[in-house]
Amino acid sequence: MEKHTEQEIIRRNSLEKIKEKGINPYPAEEYIISTNSAEIKSNFSPKETPPLNISIAGRIMGRRIMGKASFVEIKDEKGRIQVYVNRDEICPQEDKTMYNEVFKKYLDIGDIIGVTGDVFITKVGEISVKAKTIKILSKSLKPLPIVKIDSTGEKHDDFKNTELRYRQRSLDLMVNDDSWKTFEKRTQLINSIRNILNKQGYMEVETPILQPIAGGAAARPFITHHNTLDMPLYLRIANELYLKRLIVGGKHGVYEFAKDFRNEGMDRTHNPEFTMLEFYVAYKDYKWMMGFIEKMFEKVAKEVCGETKIKYDNQEIELKGPYKKIAFFDAIQEKTGQNISNMTNEELTRYCKSKKIETNSSMGRGKLFDSIFGEFCEKDLIQPTYITDYPVEMSPLTKKHREKKGLTERFELFINGKEIANAYSEQNNPIEQRKSFEEQVKLSEKGDDEAMLIDNHFLTALEYGMPPTSGIGIGIDRLTMLLTNKKTIQDVLFFPQMKPEKK
Repeated sequence: MEKHTEQEIIRRNSLEKIKEKGINPYPAEEYIISTNSAEIKSNFSPKETPPLNISIAGRIMGRRIMGKASFVEIKDEKGRIQVYVNRDEICPQEDKTMYNEVFKKYLDIGDIIGVTGDVFITKVGEISVKAKTIKILSKSLKPLPIVKIDSTGEKHDDFKNTELRYRQRSLDLMVNDDSWKTFEKRTQLINSIRNILNKQGYMEVETPILQPIAGGAAARPFITHHNTLDMPLYLRIANELYLKRLIVGGKHGVYEFAKDFRNEGMDRTHNPEFTMLEFYVAYKDYKWMMGFIEKMFEKVAKEVCGETKIKYDNQEIELKGPYKKIAFFDAIQEKTGQNISNMTNEELTRYCKSKKIETNSSMGRGKLFDSIFGEFCEKDLIQPTYITDYPVEMSPLTKKHREKKGLTERFELFINGKEIANAYSEQNNPIEQRKSFEEQVKLSEKGDDEAMLIDNHFLTALEYGMPPTSGIGIGIDRLTMLLTNKKTIQDVLFFPQMKPEKK
């Protein structure tokens, strides 16, 4: 049996009363809107503008009933505006039911209404709408949290509980005006990047989310089953191998804003479902990619934030290039005083244990290197920094370094202590690529459930020949966090994954 609060019961009773008056509180027909709150406020001048007859719609966010005249504040997509309601205006005939009963008694904060009327300025100088007609468009059955401000200016009853905001995002967006701004900036960021890539002539594409092999990254996948084919499928952990197959097919540049899925831990910067931009450009290398990304981030920062120097928490971060570069092993030695590049697996394990870094028997040299770097280096990389020349054990899809043995042509971009992007000179030698996959299989056999599998379809494509190519993956969620000064990934996802509510 569904249970309702006292306020919910009152609203349901109001709903029935409205219906008894012959009014449909959820009409199906189109409601024509001629303008919005922002346009009204920006375009209307009492000295220059003739009376405007407009039609708007929005949610009631406040109301003051004063006899036969009332004021309501409604909120639409662009903001809020006051509506003046006079009983004799909206009920010109003898029957005053619409105002005396429906409007005064049965409309509540949260209801959505349509209003036609004239724009005017009140005696206190507020641009408002004088209502001629009011139409109920949707009756709200739950009360909204109403923010109260006391005499000291302190707010009470505002909807700020983070867990509730994430679980009830609709309500968060409804009552917290700043919430929409974050997501509008996210869209602006994506559109800015898309415009940059389109101007380069790169093609936006779509690749499979359900994949027979979880490839393109070292991560634990989500597994499902296809009934008709009677085979396991994986939610993609990356779209890299498919995009490179398109480069083999003849495109010089391809990109995709991809939903990826990794069945791993959740914290302030990790959600099991996240958005990655990956793009690949033929006849380029990782050095070219560094310059391209600096120009891209500079332009995106200007368009989204208005400048390249942004504030994040208590830091000022400059996104205008050039960015600092430091080699992977040099960064570790700078922080620890130790050159770990030639350590064996056993030596690395002992070193990690001496530094109280967690290890397990399935970890190869690559994961041990990564754990040491994460422990000592990442948190201090505040200004944009390229960590370059990763060891081959950490980079199974990357070309070996043209000059430095045991290293690869790879960089990761760190900003504010977090990895934002990962780029390679892509491995296009099918023989070397197969060897790298086979090394990953050995790690899998040791118990590494994040190791890659051999993708024979990708190897077949490489055997036809892939031009020298540079590719990159950029974490859109983390980049959005950076440009909107948000501390958790949940703040930049409309509907983040949450633990089940306790009953």
